[in-house]
Amino acid sequence: MKDPKDACRDIIRSRDTDLKIMVYCLNQVDFKPHPDEIQLYADDHGNPLAFETINIKSEDALDVAAAIQWYAKYIGYPEMEILPEDPRSEYNLD
Repeated sequence: MKDPKDACRDIIRSRDTDLKIMVYCLNQVDFKPHPDEIQLYADDHGNPLAFETINIKSEDALDVAAAIQWYAKYIGYPEMEILPEDPRSEYNLD
């Protein structure tokens, strides 16, 4: 589902549960992770993405990775790697 207020952001919604995940294009928004939500990251062909749950319930937490995998297929990049850390180089301290 597209966010009508921002074409860059999608919302992943589960049909079977209350799980909702906001998708952020990190090159276009100033993303600040919410401490009570789950964040995962990915790189969509050079475009870093953040995935953040919306009002996560404990029973939905295990479905987050599967929802992001579904989204990767939806955008035509099923091999997209899901990352636990922000992929932008300025946030990596290697």
